[in-house]
Amino acid sequence: MYPPVGFHFRVDFLGLAEGTLDSRFQEVSGLSAELGVVEVVEGGENRFSHRLPDRAKYGNLVLRRGMVKDSSLVEWCEKAILHFEFQPLTVNVVLLNEEHQPLSAWRFERAWPVKWSLSDFKAQESAIVVETLELAYSHFTRV
Repeated sequence: MYPPVGFHFRVDFLGLAEGTLDSRFQEVSGLSAELGVVEVVEGGENRFSHRLPDRAKYGNLVLRRGMVKDSSLVEWCEKAILHFEFQPLTVNVVLLNEEHQPLSAWRFERAWPVKWSLSDFKAQESAIVVETLELAYSHFTRV
């Protein structure tokens, strides 16, 4: 009956590192979709143009976590970014309930890395090193 909490989730890369440290992230963002709009001008009608729905647009999926050593996920990113070898994957973002059971899930089809970055190193702060992965994908659905 209560709204779910946003801090209990997992990310599954199907066919790559399932059930390992590569499925644990501290933040997931970019779960958004919107319709494009096409404006059609009608001859003789100068008061307005017709606004019609166009294709769906999706933002990139952004994943953040503490840096993981010996990560097959980072190797997958390096192959794409450094060597231009792409292996699109299906990525599931699963929201969990208090019993660690799936409450809701979103499936991102044909995902591939477009950006990988590390947080800044600062001697004045005692922060962990955070790596960020940004993924493009064809579309997503709620499952």
